[in-house]
Amino acid sequence: MDNDILHKLEQRLGPIHARQRLGIETDHEAQVFGQGLTFFHWENLSSAPAIIRTALKLTGLYRRARRNAERIVVKRNELRFAALPSLFDGYTILHISDMHVDMSEAAMQHLIQLVDGMQYDLCVLTGDYRGKTFGPFEAALVGVAKVRAHLRSPIYGVLGNHDTIQMVPAMEAIGIPMLLNECEVIARGDQRIYLAGIDDAHFFRVDNIEKAASHIPHDAFSILLSHTPEVYRQAAHANFNLMLSGHTHGGQLCLPGSIPITLSAVLPRGMGSGAWMYRDMAGYTSTGAGTAIVAVRLNCLPEITLHHLRCL
Repeated sequence: MDNDILHKLEQRLGPIHARQRLGIETDHEAQVFGQGLTFFHWENLSSAPAIIRTALKLTGLYRRARRNAERIVVKRNELRFAALPSLFDGYTILHISDMHVDMSEAAMQHLIQLVDGMQYDLCVLTGDYRGKTFGPFEAALVGVAKVRAHLRSPIYGVLGNHDTIQMVPAMEAIGIPMLLNECEVIARGDQRIYLAGIDDAHFFRVDNIEKAASHIPHDAFSILLSHTPEVYRQAAHANFNLMLSGHTHGGQLCLPGSIPITLSAVLPRGMGSGAWMYRDMAGYTSTGAGTAIVAVRLNCLPEITLHHLRCL
């Protein structure tokens, strides 16, 4: 642990949160069984890449799957809310999730081409910047910086289950404020909306929705960024209007019809990708711009999403 990073984290988060997250990472990184919301973690299995590559080669799908991993598409999601302040009618959010920037340079180059010059009001990043779940993270930071250079401010991010909290000082130094159970106010004229973000709720279980929402006025329009959509119940009961997530990759390797073999998440399958509703809260789960374990995709293309907020 770099002492300079530790000092910055303690100043930024306080000694308890910083040391708690670092301690949990040390105790559980690379754990295959147990910990988190799911019992088995494919991404931590050292033999998983070889198993996946071999299976795809035996079925003759490997080259196609490799090409698909680079075919990032732009999706648009129209959302209408009675509670949205009138000055935010037409407000557009660029949502990028699960870049895993050090997994595929070609995919990240395509991502840069897509976002360069794109028009939006806010950019949000919902975690998993690193390819692996443990080990060095410097290559991921370099890759994120390359993408960041082509994104417009304001930008906010949250951490995912692949990310170490040690990445936070460098991410914020390049202009990506990280919301770690925190909230930011976004103003237009005399009207406000609230953007909250939580730390990883899937593997490290260091999320705190109550803290993130503690400064949001009752009946104010609010958005929650969470790497995983698995905390949808807690978010809805905390009165968030919109929840933006990733993590699932939409299954990444899917059967025809985009039917996921596994989502590596505990939630209804209908929430595994795309738009969904739970009680009065709208939600969206991105299939992600990158890939986990191996840079391959079948019947589930990578995406970035433009969310257009409209008044009812």
